[in-house]
Amino acid sequence: MSQTIKAVRGMQDLLPEKKARFRRIEDQARRVLDQYGYQEVGLPVIENTHLFNRLVGSTTDIVEKEMYSFKDRNDESLTLRPEGTAGLVRFVNEHGLAFNQTQRLWYTGPMFRYERPQKGRYRQFDQIGVECIGMEGPDIDAELLLLCARLWRSLGIDQQVRLELNSIGDTASRQAFSAALVEFLQDRREELDEDSLRRLEGNPMRILDSKVPTTQALLSGAPELKDYIDAESQQHFKDLCAILDAAKLEYRINPKIVRGLDYYNRTVFEWVTDSLGAQGTICGGGRYDGLVEQLGGKPTPCVGFALGLDRLALMFEASPEVRAKVQVYAISVGDRARREMMAIAEAVREETGLNVQVHAGTGKLKAQMKKADTSGAEVALILAEDELAAGVVALRQLRGTAQQTTMPAGDLPEALRNIFE
Repeated sequence: MSQTIKAVRGMQDLLPEKKARFRRIEDQARRVLDQYGYQEVGLPVIENTHLFNRLVGSTTDIVEKEMYSFKDRNDESLTLRPEGTAGLVRFVNEHGLAFNQTQRLWYTGPMFRYERPQKGRYRQFDQIGVECIGMEGPDIDAELLLLCARLWRSLGIDQQVRLELNSIGDTASRQAFSAALVEFLQDRREELDEDSLRRLEGNPMRILDSKVPTTQALLSGAPELKDYIDAESQQHFKDLCAILDAAKLEYRINPKIVRGLDYYNRTVFEWVTDSLGAQGTICGGGRYDGLVEQLGGKPTPCVGFALGLDRLALMFEASPEVRAKVQVYAISVGDRARREMMAIAEAVREETGLNVQVHAGTGKLKAQMKKADTSGAEVALILAEDELAAGVVALRQLRGTAQQTTMPAGDLPEALRNIFE
């Protein structure tokens, strides 16, 4: 007996109900992004490994522990993308879209990280990324946050999420703070958890984001990042907050937000929820003004964010089932009726644009009507012996009064438009 083959650990199959939730999020995101003038682009899921080592940071958890990298037949090291921003920066550099230009771009698709699988966190996961190129003022930072807030409202989850903000200053600010933090923690090394000890040597600011209670308690007397922020970054953050205040967008300043990637500067932010337990961050981002230059381009200010579809989809699990909407269910009894109903359904789709599902195979009328009801359709079209003999199709409304009428097939489009208008 052959062994059953299952999905690779940490990779997920998307069943229809979950895929429908993903589609709902993507559709709403596309509509909101269109409102703000953003253009969708497509990026490859495989990039040169050096891209991530260089831009994401060699001391980050992603590069040190989580990348899926392999050698191709030319002995070149390639990596399944663990995040989207590095690839987007490569994209704008390669196609000449950065220097002296402004771009509002977005993309969607799978990312890959070798992490411990758990609810809301998979080794293959889907994200929507939104990136703004060539704009340095706090107004574009604010636009991204207002865009997110509009998306949450359109999804009906705005009361379940909150915005947390911070500024991490410029490179010199972070270097000075990191040196002070390392000095503070050196004499307390034995009290740090294993991850924080590792970060102390290569990426000390990440210790601020530790989820270990003893480490957080230790940090209570540590130097504070805000005391090291340069004046220009302070003004940028002050102006950003003023724009958000004027727009009446609520936020909380959280000095412990540093984000997990080396490329961030100035503004960093997270949208968080209490609805998902430990996996509370559903969206995060910030400024990465130095990345284009790191890839050989001219200095170019940039800001962006990524949101996780898996975690957002979890927020809809307690809601009524989200599924592809069947509006009309077509029923037929007998071989001739099945042939004719297939043509009738095509004509209805063509002339009305409605979603019509045709019952496949045989089945008694009663059984097919039950299928029509469970499909969620509002209308059933019925073609059986009596209708064939009279040259008509029965139209039954399945909700409310459940009225039924008959008419020639050619009259169905107009009748259906009157029902669904």
